[in-house]
Amino acid sequence: AQTCENHCGKKAENCSCQFTCESLTDCCPDYRQFCLEISPYSGTLLGGTDFSILQTVFELSSTLRCRFNGDIVTDGYVDIERKGHCISPLLYESGWIPFEVSTDGGQTYNRKGEWLAVHHSKLDSELKIKLDNATKWQYYGTPNTAGSLSLKWNTSLITADNVSVELWGYRETGDPYSVSWLPEWKFLYTVEKAVPNSGTFSFTPTPAGKPFSDWDVGSIRVNPSTPPEGTSNVNALWSGAHALAWHLETKFREDSASWALDKCLKWDESERELPNFLEEIADCPCTLAQARADTGRFHTDYGCDIEKGSVCTYHPGAVHCVRAIQASPKYAAGQQCCYDSTGAQVLTADSIGGSTPDRGHDWGSPPFKKPPRVPGVSHWLYDVISFYYCCLWSDNCHYYFTHRPSSDCRTYKAPKSGIVFGDPHFITLDGSNYTFNGKGEYYLVNSTYKALCVQGRTEPVKFEN
Repeated sequence: AQTCENHCGKKAENCSCQFTCESLTDCCPDYRQFCLEISPYSGTLLGGTDFSILQTVFELSSTLRCRFNGDIVTDGYVDIERKGHCISPLLYESGWIPFEVSTDGGQTYNRKGEWLAVHHSKLDSELKIKLDNATKWQYYGTPNTAGSLSLKWNTSLITADNVSVELWGYRETGDPYSVSWLPEWKFLYTVEKAVPNSGTFSFTPTPAGKPFSDWDVGSIRVNPSTPPEGTSNVNALWSGAHALAWHLETKFREDSASWALDKCLKWDESERELPNFLEEIADCPCTLAQARADTGRFHTDYGCDIEKGSVCTYHPGAVHCVRAIQASPKYAAGQQCCYDSTGAQVLTADSIGGSTPDRGHDWGSPPFKKPPRVPGVSHWLYDVISFYYCCLWSDNCHYYFTHRPSSDCRTYKAPKSGIVFGDPHFITLDGSNYTFNGKGEYYLVNSTYKALCVQGRTEPVKFEN
């Protein structure tokens, strides 16, 4: 008998286990039993999403294990409706992640699917923890910022009556740009245990002791209270990465500006020892109109989006920013370009709100997994927390802008379009134009350098009469 067990993505002799088999109506009978469809199919790369396996049933006695990328195993379960569930793991990459499911406790993995790990900032707000008044969280302990902090979450996404509120920190260790340079998310401590899963929690933070207070970038995690604290890869919700001002040591609260200046000076010293990435990043578009039109190379910065009325927290005076889609080739650095209401580029030479390039591209860079390519958090460590040190918690922006000066648009070249129209007329990317009436399939674009191929088909016009 033809089966899809261990054959997903392949075509058997008389039936198919390929993704297209449903539209072609030639699937093997057990296609959905072994080639899995899931809901939801995506979630945060920080993990904790409970997703269900559709169109197949499991024995209630099954012991489900879910294995991602061939080596990260999380515990699954079967609900009372005999539907299988997996918990997504904490990952250091975004994109499509292959996973396998075992029903015998991990002895055999014969069912396969794909999970889409998403940059945390791109998630719908309902799928992550909301820090009420996020600015207060990140300025807590500076002059005139104190009191209680509160957070909210969607209770339906955590299957528990009581939850724990935990703090996790992020860091990268080892020699920069070497094989020893490694990322690490680490459980620091529990803020509160056995909190009713009501969707809200408030507390008054106290300064953390060493070594916890050395961590200044991290996220809040809310998860069921039953697993031991700090257990990885359990059903959970996460806040976005943020500056952990609220938990820093007492010295920060006593004189936040001096504390931050000391950190700024140490960052300045470390930057001088790192390679210069500025020489390999692309220049910015000259105007806002160009930036919004050049969608092949630049994309809206989610933190400063004119379409959504974003408050450009890190770029006051700007109304819209874009980021280069691709990281730079050697150092995986990013480019950011910001514009004011007149459409002109905002530069750091003129304003604190100027465009700033990034040692770590905010969206990460393939193959991910290692610094400074980890989506979101590498950028936080090398480009954002340092902005807090030098610019937001103290008034020493000149140190920051020495290493993160705006790029102007002197070498920017607007993209050109190729056009085919009429019977047919062609205008090439370099402006040549001609008419060609040949019938058949032809290459419109063929670049071995970029591995890009665009084909077109021409046919005679068919008239009804």
